[in-house]
Amino acid sequence: MDGTSSQAGGGGALRRAALAVRRWFDTEAGGGDADDDGIDWVRVVPFIGMHLMCFGVFFTGVSPIALWTALALYALRMFAITAFYHRYFSHRAFRTSRVVQFVFGVIGASSVQRGPLWWAAHHRHHHRHADTEHDPHSPRAGFLRSHMGWFLTRAGFRADRSRVRDLERFPELRLLDRFDVLVPIALATALFLWGGWLQRNHPELGTSAAQMLVWGFFVSTVVLFHATVTINSLAHRWGRRRYDTHDDSRNNAFLALITFGEGWHNNHHHFPGSARQGHRWWEFDLSWYVLCVLAALRIVSDLKAVPAEAQRLSRKHPASTKVLDVRDELRRERGNP
Repeated sequence: MDGTSSQAGGGGALRRAALAVRRWFDTEAGGGDADDDGIDWVRVVPFIGMHLMCFGVFFTGVSPIALWTALALYALRMFAITAFYHRYFSHRAFRTSRVVQFVFGVIGASSVQRGPLWWAAHHRHHHRHADTEHDPHSPRAGFLRSHMGWFLTRAGFRADRSRVRDLERFPELRLLDRFDVLVPIALATALFLWGGWLQRNHPELGTSAAQMLVWGFFVSTVVLFHATVTINSLAHRWGRRRYDTHDDSRNNAFLALITFGEGWHNNHHHFPGSARQGHRWWEFDLSWYVLCVLAALRIVSDLKAVPAEAQRLSRKHPASTKVLDVRDELRRERGNP
């Protein structure tokens, strides 16, 4: 009896491990996940591997072109995450065409921060339950949990698609979400091939296939990830509060600098429907500035600014909790994009 139970238990563990590996490539493999807050170590092997690959810099060396590539990809993908994954997909703070929506969905997916539906669903959930026991990445549960532990769990791997019905109607976005590893693999492959081409045809640049892969993909992606998630782990702990919101959100100028405006987080929680997060002229919000340029070029439209009355609200006159539910706005504005 004990031997049979042991074999059954071992077989179950192998099946779970095999399913986790399948989900590296197909996030919908095997159906839904259990509501389990424990870390799924097999599934997160690629995440750990990305960090370990950064140590390749000690073997590949560095060159100016590799550094510039890493910086350019950091900037491009940070804008895709902050302006599109966050302000567009999560909050519908402006409008754009279906083509542009997909293009920036692809660029955002290359950041290895999952697909746009998963990202938006979790973010909308966060706003509805910010810093309560239902918020999966509140720093009240600890720094590591809010920074990265929450999405390494089986529960974090799932997303409540009922929160993103407005996005689910686009099959191309569902495809990005289901096979979210394909775009990062394509980017890594392209960087490796480009680095090899430069090594053969322009040796004076001092780069190589391995160097371009390590700096352009692994280093850039890991730095991008940790900069992005500081908004979960640090922007609810360090900084100043202009508005008396129903959470712990803070404004942090340094985080705003490295995340292109996301660090004005207390502003954002006060009025999440705005495409602008810097509420004062001196609050640097690079994503907002770029969106204004795109609006002038008619690539995006209907940028939602911060209403004057919303800016006048202070700690004595806190914002209504209703503003925290993006679905209230979606019900009023059916038809986007």
